[in-house]
Amino acid sequence: MKQLASLLVLPLLAHPTGAGWIDPDTPEEVRTVTPLPVIPGRVPKKRKDKKSSASNSTSTNSTSSNATSTTKSHQKRHTRREPTSIPTFMPSYLPTEEPTESPTPGNFTPPPPRTYELVFSDEFNTPHRNFADGHDPRWTALEKNDYTNDAQHYYSASNAYTDSRGNLVIKSEAADTNIVGFNDVKGKKEQVTKHFRSGMLQTWNKFCFTGGILEAEMSLPGKSHIGGLWPAFWLLGNLARHTYVGSSEHVWPWSSSTCTSKSATAQLVSACDRVQHYGLHKGVGRGAPEIDVFEVQAGSTKANTPNTPFFEMSVGQPFMSSSYQVAPGRLPRPGEGWWPAPGQWYDNLTSGMNTSLNIVFYGTYNHFRDDTDPASQDYWSDAISYNRQLNESYFGNMHRYRLEWELPADAEESNNYTESYGYLRWFLDDEFVLEIKGEGLNTSGTGSEISSEPMYLLLNTAISSQWGFPLKCPTMCPCKTYNCHGGFQETCGFSEGFCNMMDEAPIEYKINYVRVYQDPNDPKQKVGCSTPERPTRKFIEAHEKKYKLATDLHPLKPIQNGGGPCVTTPDVNNTNGPTYCGGPSKGICQTKTPSTCKCLTNWTGPHCTNPVGYDDIIWDPPETWADFGFSGPSLRVLTGGISAIGLLVLTLFVAPFLLRKQRQIAGGWKAVPAVDYERRVRA
Repeated sequence: MKQLASLLVLPLLAHPTGAGWIDPDTPEEVRTVTPLPVIPGRVPKKRKDKKSSASNSTSTNSTSSNATSTTKSHQKRHTRREPTSIPTFMPSYLPTEEPTESPTPGNFTPPPPRTYELVFSDEFNTPHRNFADGHDPRWTALEKNDYTNDAQHYYSASNAYTDSRGNLVIKSEAADTNIVGFNDVKGKKEQVTKHFRSGMLQTWNKFCFTGGILEAEMSLPGKSHIGGLWPAFWLLGNLARHTYVGSSEHVWPWSSSTCTSKSATAQLVSACDRVQHYGLHKGVGRGAPEIDVFEVQAGSTKANTPNTPFFEMSVGQPFMSSSYQVAPGRLPRPGEGWWPAPGQWYDNLTSGMNTSLNIVFYGTYNHFRDDTDPASQDYWSDAISYNRQLNESYFGNMHRYRLEWELPADAEESNNYTESYGYLRWFLDDEFVLEIKGEGLNTSGTGSEISSEPMYLLLNTAISSQWGFPLKCPTMCPCKTYNCHGGFQETCGFSEGFCNMMDEAPIEYKINYVRVYQDPNDPKQKVGCSTPERPTRKFIEAHEKKYKLATDLHPLKPIQNGGGPCVTTPDVNNTNGPTYCGGPSKGICQTKTPSTCKCLTNWTGPHCTNPVGYDDIIWDPPETWADFGFSGPSLRVLTGGISAIGLLVLTLFVAPFLLRKQRQIAGGWKAVPAVDYERRVRA
């Protein structure tokens, strides 16, 4: 946030609340919104199939009370251990005796109407924007390898840009990038080649918000029936910076402020801490929960297809998965591919039409190699996730995605219009998808809650062998290297048609706009990455190495204001590009040698193509000397101090030297002539 501080000298009274992040291109008619109604979908009927009924009957009769139990995965039978009270290194499972139809519907009485005002927007109307580090006040396009989730891609800043039609474009391509990576098995660095290139934008430590309504209009990349791409739109707590894995250990996705034996050892900043460090509040647990507006998986596997993960589900590919990922996770927990038994999963979950609980993925078992006591430091994280059925119209066409995030009320707060434990609600084209109520988290007994952390925005397309790739490797296929331009052993592990799709046409994830709204009458809802309730600045500054590459001086570069090279000769066919400083309304090309851009009001970046952005209120400003009790001297004091120091130097050093010199001259003393040693040596 340091690079933003210089922008905040503007008078706050000259701007309405949140004006610092509002794109001037945002239409006036969309600057306020109201919450959408929650309309639950009908309860799905059980699948009537003779073979599956027999299988379910067998599963029901096979339940045992001993330490092992039988679970079903792709119609195969496996024996697995039941969960223990303390997580072990390997995940454990407890099967459901019979799938339940649907979570118990909640209370659907709509809350009193509230008006939310725009606090952030990016319309992406200026073409040729560059999002590399130091170019844009809102977004940072990563230039680094992705080590997470078996990623096959490298994130390049040049793969994120704005086009001439008012869209942000994240391009994915089958292109090689040579990097130096760390081999976990060998325990050393080695040169590797990533065979795919893509883009990720983050607003980490630039723009964050706590509570409100998030909306974006987007077109998904690729084709609906070909799996392999992983486009996502999501939020993450500011204490973790995605792909910088050191920043997320024992931080992701914690959202708990309850002191337990597990949080005391597994949560980096827990409610058990009684000493304040880095500006954090004692007794307040901290973390980086994750809210996925969507993660989209394309493919051709339909719902209820035998021998697939979707056998027991009413939603197949393509789908969007909307989820809240939170720690600590709960025990006991359902096994993957099984519907939860009573008491195994969360209550107060409500889904809309064409939506199903995601029984394929309930969360992650988190173990870190450097931990010394896995029994106490390992932890489960839960993915409270629902899948919404999509079709081919969502790929290549614009649709609206929306999240409504209500914060938990403070213990002493009287809240007349919100639910005391908060909620998360998802919508697609204004149609209800999912609601997670905080009551369900509260009654789970884990201590987790709806996030109250400042969270930042992420947009990316990943390519991972964990997402949309074939479940089983084909015969004679090693599935170790994935390279569309390699031989059979490097191409055999992809979904059918994937490499042709990557080579035939540009793979583009397009975003028309991103907007954030907040209720001006709710003091809990704030804009800022370090708020009074949940500060982050000092912690990040004290642990900078976890948030940057070894070659970076700091995690983020200061935003460059102008100075980019330009041309003074106008081109009637292109006057708004980088070489023309964004156009006459954004910047001018100075007539000097060399010619460089000078940005006009409200525009910044090297070529003045990026709208200015800043927090209207700095909740946690950097310290000054005055904060430590020191104040700068006045001009009179400063002048007097300099005179006193000069007099002291004159008295102690100059005066004795002059006096000694005078005595030497009076006594007939002559200085010894200097000896030219070099001349004597040469002689």
